[in-house]
Amino acid sequence: MNLQYLCVHLTVDLTRSIKFLQRGIAAAETHYVYRALRSAFALRKRLQPDVVAELVAAYSSSGNSQSVQSCLKSVLEYLHQSPAENTAAGVCEPEVCLFLGLLAMLYLLDNTHLERGVELSNALISVIPTAQRRTLDPISSRVFFYFSRFFEVANRLSDARPALLSALQAATLAGMKETKAMLLTLLLRNYLHYKLYDQAERLTAKSSFPADAPNNLLARYLYYLGYIEAIQLNYSQAQTHLLEATRKAPSNAATAGFQQTVHKIYVIVELLMGNIPERSLFRVPTLKKPLLPYLELAQAVRVGDLNKFQDVVSKYQDRFLKDSVLILIQRLRHNVIKAGIRSISTAYSRISLRDICLKLHLDSEEDAEYIVAKAIRDGVIDATIDHEKGFVQSADVHNVYETSDPQYAFDKRITFCLGMYNDSVKSMRYPGSDHRKELASAIEAIKRERELAQELENEDYDGDSDEDAMDEDL
Repeated sequence: MNLQYLCVHLTVDLTRSIKFLQRGIAAAETHYVYRALRSAFALRKRLQPDVVAELVAAYSSSGNSQSVQSCLKSVLEYLHQSPAENTAAGVCEPEVCLFLGLLAMLYLLDNTHLERGVELSNALISVIPTAQRRTLDPISSRVFFYFSRFFEVANRLSDARPALLSALQAATLAGMKETKAMLLTLLLRNYLHYKLYDQAERLTAKSSFPADAPNNLLARYLYYLGYIEAIQLNYSQAQTHLLEATRKAPSNAATAGFQQTVHKIYVIVELLMGNIPERSLFRVPTLKKPLLPYLELAQAVRVGDLNKFQDVVSKYQDRFLKDSVLILIQRLRHNVIKAGIRSISTAYSRISLRDICLKLHLDSEEDAEYIVAKAIRDGVIDATIDHEKGFVQSADVHNVYETSDPQYAFDKRITFCLGMYNDSVKSMRYPGSDHRKELASAIEAIKRERELAQELENEDYDGDSDEDAMDEDL
């Protein structure tokens, strides 16, 4: 196919998308806007700057507002295009302006024109406060996403933070829920990029995530929340949020990278809580290769082998640094020792501190005595230490069903099931109020039919009475 043919088809497809946008603006319905955005992202690989510039020129007119007209000029400037002026140009709505600017941003990002993309994204976000309405919400959230993406790729992510914070305040006041959800996830990513965990925790504490936000944003927010909780030593909350993130995210090839990232943190949190992840998790095709270092880590923690654990950490240290999990893995050393002590306590009813020191590769018997005492205090093992003779005496093994552990396990499962049920009820879509008008008209029609039938019955009764009177006269 020649270039001219492709450009013609691209123009037709983009024009159709803009018509969907205009229909959504006229009807104040966002599903038309979402349809236009889906079609635009499908055309991402076919974008041509001259085609986008022609569409921009078609909507550049003196009837536009000052912010919209300035934005359209910026699009042409950063695309390095100067098409002929269109004398029959129509008025451009803010949604159409941002849509055309979004196409230009996609083209600049794919072709690594980062500085031009940063300048263009700054021009685009200045249009959003001038028209904060329902149909603008989906487009503005995408604009802010690529705004942050340009700064991140250009290694200037901290420069985007003031604009994101002010936009979050404006979106909250305007009730733009999807934009607010997007800005929250972008700010958390910004803070975590620079390891500002305290600021990220304060942001989540002082802001509320929209309940009806899209699932992709909710999954991303839950992942960031779980990572922050893990850093803050709240492992049970981190486990809950990470597990919800894996279930909210779609399970397909497009989200494989997100699933891999979440499961890396999830495996470490499970190990920090003293649990061993199921082996089936490491056999999932999309997770098998990325989670291989974490499988070896889990095996070392399970057997309580400190030397093997240190070998795995030194072997995959670069990968753990790249995944930003080394700070969590370093905390696992105590868990490895606890696992080793637990296995020793199960295997031996009585063992000397010297043997524990040799089995766990500790420096001295004093260290072994301190670690065993801490394990007894934390409830890891049920044993006593004879300090004079230097040995550890394990208590008899009790039946777990005589304790409260099964009750806690069932309570945890029931709470999870009830939460899932409540979330599913909230996520259900109900029809609008249009059917009530049809119901009212149907009820009125039934009433009219009943009245008509009643009138016919009365007429028949009157006719019978007249006939009876005539018979009596005869």
